[in-house]
Amino acid sequence: MTARIGVVTFPGSLDDRDTQRAIRIAGAEPVALWHKDKDLKQVDAVVLCGGFSYGDYLRAGAIARFSPVMEPLIEQAKSGLPVLGICNGFQILTEAHLLPGTMLRNNHLHFICRDQKLRVENDRTAWTSDYSAGQEIHIPLKNIDGQYVADERTLDELEAEGRVAFRYLDVNPNGSQRDIAGVTNAAGNVVGLMPHPEHAVESLIGTGRTDGLPFFTSILKKLVNA
Repeated sequence: MTARIGVVTFPGSLDDRDTQRAIRIAGAEPVALWHKDKDLKQVDAVVLCGGFSYGDYLRAGAIARFSPVMEPLIEQAKSGLPVLGICNGFQILTEAHLLPGTMLRNNHLHFICRDQKLRVENDRTAWTSDYSAGQEIHIPLKNIDGQYVADERTLDELEAEGRVAFRYLDVNPNGSQRDIAGVTNAAGNVVGLMPHPEHAVESLIGTGRTDGLPFFTSILKKLVNA
């Protein structure tokens, strides 16, 4: 049976169709979920895609966190449902307290769009098992509220528990503390990152690489082998 991966669209989402395409290329079935849906249509995993949900009014991801779809998502994520948050999706996961920390305006106060070099720090999550720890990859990055911050105790816990999933290399593009580009929850089923792996799944577009595809093949293998 084909794995079904939901992609949530909020008002202001930009990358929902790109994410659906990436899921399809990996071999799974993308399932469109609307922000007002009160059930997840029995999907096997969920991706919160990039964009500017609700125009980023109030605070990036702060309004989307209260959308009807988030109630079952939060409940099921706590019970093990794999969830990936990309860019705005990462912001939403921090607002929903499924991941620690928060996202602030880039330290240079400008929108940034670039190909970003990352190091994979954790290859044991549901979304990163097709990578190798220490592997260096290139993923497109585009954000204005991408500065990851947390208190020192939380940062120390993330480091000690191996929950920093990705780290920026060569340049820190937004001032994120300890060069953190993505984190995971303790169980490894919820992962968030600022760069956009869905834009690096075909060699003819994005970075000209397929460095983002293992996100989607990782979860497919996780679901097939579950």
